[in-house]
Parts: sequence; structure tokens; C-alpha cells
Amino acid sequence: MAREFPIEKTRDFGIIAHIDAGKTTVSERVLFYTGISHKIGEVHEGEAVMDWMEQERERGITITSAATTCYWTPLEAEKEKANLFRFNLIDTPGHIDFTVEVQRSLRVLDGAVVVFDGVAGVEAQSETVWRQADNYKVPRMCFVNKLDRMGASYEKCLASINQKLTKDAVAIQFPNGHEDKFTGIVDLITEKFYTFEGEKGETVIPNEIPEELKEKAKEWRHNMLEKIASEDENLLDRFVEGKEISIEEIRASLRKSVLSYKLVPVLCGSALKNKGVQLMLDAVCYYLPSPIDLPDVKGLDPKTEKEITRKASDQEPFAALVFKIATDPFVGSLAYFRVYSGTLMKGSYAVNPITGEKERVGRILQMHANSRKEIDGVMAGDIAATVGLKKTSTGHTLCDESNQIILEKPIFPEPVISIRIEPKTKADQEKLIVALKKLSDEDPTFRIKEDLETGETIISGMGELHLDVLVDRMKREFGVEANTGKPQVAYKETITDEAEAEGKYIKQSGGRGQYGHVYLRAKAKERGAGYEFINSIKGGAIPQEFIPAVQKGVKEATNKGVLAGYPVVDIEITLYDGSFHEVDSSEVAFKIAAVMAFQAVCKRAKPIILEPIMKLEVAIPEEFFGDVIGDLNRRRGVIDETDDRVGQKIIRGKVPLSEMFGYATSLRSLTQGRGAFTMEFEKYEQVPTNIAQEIAEGKRR
Repeated sequence: MAREFPIEKTRDFGIIAHIDAGKTTVSERVLFYTGISHKIGEVHEGEAVMDWMEQERERGITITSAATTCYWTPLEAEKEKANLFRFNLIDTPGHIDFTVEVQRSLRVLDGAVVVFDGVAGVEAQSETVWRQADNYKVPRMCFVNKLDRMGASYEKCLASINQKLTKDAVAIQFPNGHEDKFTGIVDLITEKFYTFEGEKGETVIPNEIPEELKEKAKEWRHNMLEKIASEDENLLDRFVEGKEISIEEIRASLRKSVLSYKLVPVLCGSALKNKGVQLMLDAVCYYLPSPIDLPDVKGLDPKTEKEITRKASDQEPFAALVFKIATDPFVGSLAYFRVYSGTLMKGSYAVNPITGEKERVGRILQMHANSRKEIDGVMAGDIAATVGLKKTSTGHTLCDESNQIILEKPIFPEPVISIRIEPKTKADQEKLIVALKKLSDEDPTFRIKEDLETGETIISGMGELHLDVLVDRMKREFGVEANTGKPQVAYKETITDEAEAEGKYIKQSGGRGQYGHVYLRAKAKERGAGYEFINSIKGGAIPQEFIPAVQKGVKEATNKGVLAGYPVVDIEITLYDGSFHEVDSSEVAFKIAAVMAFQAVCKRAKPIILEPIMKLEVAIPEEFFGDVIGDLNRRRGVIDETDDRVGQKIIRGKVPLSEMFGYATSLRSLTQGRGAFTMEFEKYEQVPTNIAQEIAEGKRR
């Protein structure tokens, strides 16, 4: 299979941001200017191509990440094949309830454009996506959007990026004017003033910098060159000596710094008013990495568990990561994957080394939001989808059978909220199980479990909106009518002390008896460290074949704590002694003894209940400041800081999730409908004693 596009001209990048910063509006402009769509779909009109789900169009928010492939030639280059770049673009949601979509996208992207609202600057979710991009070491650039809005300020936004996110942001453009006086963009590298003409801003006109902006441009360019040169010894001497540095040299040096996470270029514009998007696309070509610019991808050999690497090359053995499973009403289950090395043709086979399953790849699809085009094959650096994989789910690897590798999975957060769900009719029972299974295959942060005592089904997710959307999708996509209970907080239990306890299970009945006897030691671990089982049996006090039964018993017992029946976390359990009976000992007996010992040891180790604490940001008109602060204090909130934004007060703090049900309605009534808030999970913390008592007695949800 001949490569249609050189890999160095491929850019796999995503658009990430806080909710409502304008990601989808930017994506729609990208599709229009690259010729993929012939009209611009507006989010506020429910017409956006990338927001293709009904729920997205109704709510005006992105729920699921959408992938598309498009092509772009930088404005300065001739419109010829040699200068054409291929973009694999993913538009991600901004709402924290759909954080899984951002995480899985960042895991497979080489670069990111982080969009900021020119009025709000860095917001709560901007910090979260920035941190996630740091975790996955994704080179990025910033696009300050919405500079046509009342109260927009490029300088303030730049200052908040430098203060809250990174000291390495470097402005390579600045706008001429703000709000309705925003007329164009000064590019500090080319020293040109760009204006955007035509009905949709499709004609980009380079002009000389106007006289009144020359002084400012000179000062900003000096600051930019100083930052770029300080990362490049070759340029530094010439910069200090005041010598001329060419456009090509500036771009090459800045590109090198972006790829090594040393600098983050900042651009500006207004996607809604069609200004600045083409210059941003040029910057993607100039500064974001191609698949070969990044370090070789690492993975494990499934047989030896040794680390192995794969180069981004078509000649290497095939390796790809499945980052998303989507249920499509027309073709069934779609698996989105990113190819890290090698090639894959339709009709061939790939192995899933995690399940050991050999999967036939019958069709390969190039995705464009929810429409698709069949292609013959994929090569290193491509993002595509395939249909009909039987046992492959999110985070699994597909690879060459004779050169197997397991690539690192994305790590997803734990759900913090649950609701009970039941089918409305008997006929819906079967359909409900199928729908829940398909939705949980799609979304790793959506969990289903049966309450063994009541026989009810409990679904858990990242927030009320997350579960709302999933229940709505069950109705529309799967035709399942269901009743849901009130939201419940996902409390957890842990211990605060060290303790030891014994578990002994002896049962004598006619014939063979049962005998299991264990001693366990429990120790508290750091918050978020998880559960660990240590076997320190010496001298065969318990035969080796019964140890897995003890381990299984303890693991199952952690699902139900001793205070209020919530899962036990952050605990280290050591099996250090026990005894057995030659005839009567069995795996079942040791498993039961382990459960008894676990419950006894937890009671002695001063158990406590933990609750999810949310990071909160509230934006309100100034006159309601006192009322809103008072209300947050009543909700056990802790205020970290307050900030001023044009005509608004911003309150940032932390508050327990259990106090935040129905907060949207309260905030609306407190602020005459003019307040807005965002919140995201931050950590688990101990519940105050009086509230722990209520939870244990079942008086709190």
C-alpha cells in the first residue's frame, strides 16, 4: 500500500477547553475553511456537524468526542500537493461529566489546541484539561477565542495563562482592538497585519502593520524573540547582538521548543466572527508535532512483560490502541483506533494481546463526525474506526500476531454519583440489560452493578448530567423506558489505624466438615493509594493452594464496609498467620474465614466514611455575592478565593457533592437566573461525625 500522504505532513491533534470556550465553533470553522463542509454549522442554532447527537444539539454542548480528517495548505505556501497537510482532528467535550472523552482523546493525540474564552480567561475546566495534557505529555498551543465579546481582554487572558497554567506561554500574535472594534490580528513572526474578508472571513489579507500599532508590535515582538531565543543557544547570541533573525529560523526554533514542552505559543481570534482560525491552522502545521516527531511509543511484551518500543513507521510491525467504542444504530459497534506503527489492510487480521483474541478487520472507516467513508487500509499515524470487533474494548491494543505488544491504557476516574434504575414494563427488562451493557462498553466511567440485597440495578457516573444523558440515550437509541431513583453519592469507607484480627470458620456436620483459620493485619494507606493484599505466610501455616481463596475473600469483602456498607478503599491487608485441617480445610472455608477476619479487623482499625469533595467555580453578578457565599457556607463549602471579571464576581472553592444536589435551581433563584457554575471531582475526604452517623443510619443519600 503506497502512502498517499507523507507522515511528516500528518497532524493528529485535538481541540480541548473549558465548557463554552468555543471549541465546537472553532472546529466548525476548521471544517469550513479546509473544504470538508460547505456551510458553517452553528452550535447556537443546533446545526454543528461535530455535535451530531440529538442531545448535543438540544443542549448546545458537546457530549462525545467527534473525529474527522481534513487537509490544509499554510497561507504562505502555494496551493500545491507538496505543501498540503493532513489533519486528524478530534473535538472534545468541555463539561466535566464527560471527562472520559477528553482523557481517551489526549491519550492518542500528538498535539492539542487549548481554546480560552477571551472574557473569562483560565477557568476551572481549563486547568483540568491542561493537567490531563501534562499527564500524557501532549505538546500544545493556545487560542484565545471570543475577543469580539463585551469585556474581552487578550492581555488579561494571557496573564491568567502565565499565572495559572504555565510560565512558558509566548504570544506570537495580538489583536487590534476588542469587542466590536476587533478588526484584525498582528502576527509578530511575519510582522504583518491580517484582516479577514468575505461573507465567512474566508479571504485572509496580509497588510503592513498600521502606524498606530507599530510601537506596540515592536515591544511585543522583542518579548517574543527574547523568550524563543532563551531556549535556543544558536539564536541567543544573535538576539543579544541585535542581529536580524529570519522567519524560518524563528519558526524552526519555536517548533523545537513546543515539541520539547518548553514553550506554548498563544494565538488569538474570534471563531464566531470568522477571524483568526486560518492563522491557527497554519500554526498547527508549523508548531504541532507529526507522529515521527514524538518519542517511540512504549509497551510491554505480553510474554516476557519486558518494555518494548515501536517507531512511527509503516515498516514496523502493526500496533494500534483502541481509544473509544461507540454504538452506531446502522453498523453496530464502532471501534476507534490510533495506529502507532505498521499498516493494516481491510480483510486482514489483528490480535488483541489482552484477550488473546484474533480479530478480523472487515471494514476500515475514515470518520467524519457520524458519517464515514470506507478506506482500504491505514498506516502509522492514522486515526480510523472499524466495525464488528467481538472482544475488544476501550484501552485494548490491536497488533501484529507475530510481534505482539500491549500499549499503555488510559486511566479513567472513578464515578462519584449513582442512581437506581428499573424498566417501566416487563418488555423493557431484556432491552434495559442490553442497552446498559452497550453504554458501559462505550464509556469506562459508566458502571452498572446489582444490589444483591434488594435486587435493584444501580448505575454510576461522573455527575447528574452524565447520568441524565445516558438515560436519555437509552430511551432514544435503544427504545428503553426506565424509571430512575434519586441521585446517591458514591461514599467510600477506609480505616485510620492499624489493627489485627482473626477469622475462624469451623463447621461440623455429618461427613466432611469445613475448616478455615486466618489472621489479618490492616493498615491505612495514603488517600487514593487503593487496596493492596500482602501474603506473608511463613513455614506453611496455610498451604499455598488456599492463599488465592483468602485473597478473593478479602477482595470481595472490600465491596462492603462495616459502617454503612460502602466500598473500602486505601487499605493494606496482610495475611500473616493461620492454621488448616488436613481433611476439612477447603477453599470455601478459607474464603469465609477471610471475610470474617476482614470485617473484624476493620471494626478495630477505627473506620471512617469518606465523601467526594468537588472543586467549584461560581460566576455571579456582584450584587448577589453575599447571598451566594452564605448559601455555600450552609452547604459546608470552603471558599478558596474570589476574583473579579467584567461585571462579575468569581467564587472558587470546595464543597461536598452531597450538598450540591439541585444547586443549579438554588443558584438561579438566588441570582435572578444570572448565575452560572461548574464543578468537578477533586478528592475524597472524611465526613464529619454527625453526618457519618446519618449516613450509617441511612438518613442521607
